Amino acid sequence: MDEITLLRPLWLLFIPILMWVGYRLRQKAGVPGDWGQVMAPQMMAAMQALGRVQAGARQSRLGPPSLWLAGIVMLALAGPALQKRDALAFRNLDGVVFVVDASPSVLEDPLWQQALTAARISLSGLGAKPAALVVYAGDAYTASALTSDTGQIGLTLSLIEPGLVPDEGSRPHLALSRAADILTEAKIIAGDVVLLSDGAGTGTEALAEAARIAGAGARLSILHLPGSTGDGQASRAEMEALAAVGDGTVFSLAEAETLADQLAVSGLNRMEQQDLLLLYWVDYGRWLLVLALIPALLLTRKGAI
Repeated sequence: MDEITLLRPLWLLFIPILMWVGYRLRQKAGVPGDWGQVMAPQMMAAMQALGRVQAGARQSRLGPPSLWLAGIVMLALAGPALQKRDALAFRNLDGVVFVVDASPSVLEDPLWQQALTAARISLSGLGAKPAALVVYAGDAYTASALTSDTGQIGLTLSLIEPGLVPDEGSRPHLALSRAADILTEAKIIAGDVVLLSDGAGTGTEALAEAARIAGAGARLSILHLPGSTGDGQASRAEMEALAAVGDGTVFSLAEAETLADQLAVSGLNRMEQQDLLLLYWVDYGRWLLVLALIPALLLTRKGAI
């Protein structure tokens, strides 16, 4: 059974003050005008016998309606809440999309198997985060939709081989665009995109998609495959420029564990910075204000206070 939590418990400190005020009012409760406090009992009895003073009705044992109204309002302001257990809401708070270059220049590289190992190590940092996989060459395809089964993603990575993507070329901007669409459609609010590439095909279109990813609150990290064509330094510089636009970092294959650590904590840090924890609680204080209408109606009666 869910436990009730008070979001603003300090408001309850006013309730003992209200109880003390109610106690004092009960002590002073008597005839109208408190004549019984200043007149001798014999004179008071005589005045009542002559009909000059009517016996006043004592306050209710429950206390004045005004005190009950104030007490209910204080309890409402304290924010009694229950934790929201909506699986879909929790699932879509954070997510990672892996984007893998499946063009021949990558798959035929001697370091391809090391790149696969680095990608699997990165997967180990996800925990319960959902992940998706996009592969590309001349076009981009979703190889695996968002899933919390990282084992399935790892298995799909093992199936990437030459000819898997029939379109020739290397167009990373199409894959980055698809990754951004996946995060947007799933309403991810603290996402990551991890690009595994040798840097081929990067240009203004890829930079534009990296900016789109960063603009949506996500981050583009890159696992850089240096390549064996002799232009590794040039492609590294292009990757760093792309990652900078995407608010991310370039990692070498040997730095996969560092990337995994970053993925493990990035979502939590960003959620704390945006104060999103309150989204998990349903505040029922507003409904207590409806209950407060009852003593408020009693206050409209003459002499209710």
